[in-house]
Amino acid sequence: MNLSDLLLFAIPAIFLTGLSKGGFGGALGGIAVPLLALATSPKQAVAIMLPILCLADVVGLKAYFRKWDIANLKVMMPGALIGIGIGSLTFELLDERLIGLLMGLIAVSFVILGLLSNSQTPRPLHKGRGLALSSVAGFTSFVAHAGGPPVMMHLLPQQLDKLRYVATINMFFLLTNAIKLVPYAALGQFTRDNLLTSLMLAPVVPFGVWTGLWLQSRVNHTWFYRIARVGMLLAGIQLIWHNL
Repeated sequence: MNLSDLLLFAIPAIFLTGLSKGGFGGALGGIAVPLLALATSPKQAVAIMLPILCLADVVGLKAYFRKWDIANLKVMMPGALIGIGIGSLTFELLDERLIGLLMGLIAVSFVILGLLSNSQTPRPLHKGRGLALSSVAGFTSFVAHAGGPPVMMHLLPQQLDKLRYVATINMFFLLTNAIKLVPYAALGQFTRDNLLTSLMLAPVVPFGVWTGLWLQSRVNHTWFYRIARVGMLLAGIQLIWHNL
């Protein structure tokens, strides 16, 4: 792993992760692992990113504390546990590129279908759909930290208030990432080199989160959801491009 190459890709990846956590509900965070994977192996990239993600979750917690949607989290967290369990059992067998490609195609398809339907009517919480998408999110989050698109597919149609939307996503991933620490450790992902790299990159996290908080407070509800969908589209395109 070349240090200069790693920093070239890691610093913008970590900043975008913090920015996404701070203000845009994971819309831009999906490109972090693919960026890091350009300088190191995909499995090492996810190992380096997990402590970074946990730090970003904690830094952004105060701004959204108790503003999350409890009804959604009660549906989403059991799904996350199912997905994490499947990911833990199959981690050594998975074709990471195929998973990334499928998630990219799903994300892009969701945005295009949303544009074609052009529906402005909020949809109510659907428990079955939420459980299924959250299970996918738990799985893809475990193997590639790419859980954002399925969660956005579940929450975006509900058109929650932007603070509640971001707070719900942040709490979902705070809990999900904390749970992932145990199987990651059991799988030997937290080597000395990986942990030292995470520690070296950690100072970038607060800057990204605070920038996201500053931007989110200055974007109205309509433009917030437009930006979230554009972020999801870009993350999907990037996942397809990287994994083809």
